Amino acid sequence: MILDVVSAVLMLVGAVSCVLGAIGLVRLPDLPSRLQAATKPQTLGLLLILAGTALRLEMESAVTLVLVALFQVITAPVISQLLGRTAYRGGSVHPEHLVVDELAGRMPEEMDR
Repeated sequence: MILDVVSAVLMLVGAVSCVLGAIGLVRLPDLPSRLQAATKPQTLGLLLILAGTALRLEMESAVTLVLVALFQVITAPVISQLLGRTAYRGGSVHPEHLVVDELAGRMPEEMDR
């Protein structure tokens, strides 16, 4: 009984995190903010859902969910970094929206906007 409640709470909190990330993806004004909303809450939500699901499965099946979680944690930040840098190079990121522009001095001159 307690395991069912803990599993349900983890899955519900994970689902809420995913929904909040999706709302942020639609509502936030600029690309870096949207990348943040697409990466962090979605990853946290998926991890919570996988944890809630793993509590209900046998150990052999739960190991597969651990591999899925590990793959998500490794790939989501890398993809977000690549998309953000590509958008910056392409001119989609407006400098007036940035508090600190760490890439300004590191970009090749032919890439300057």
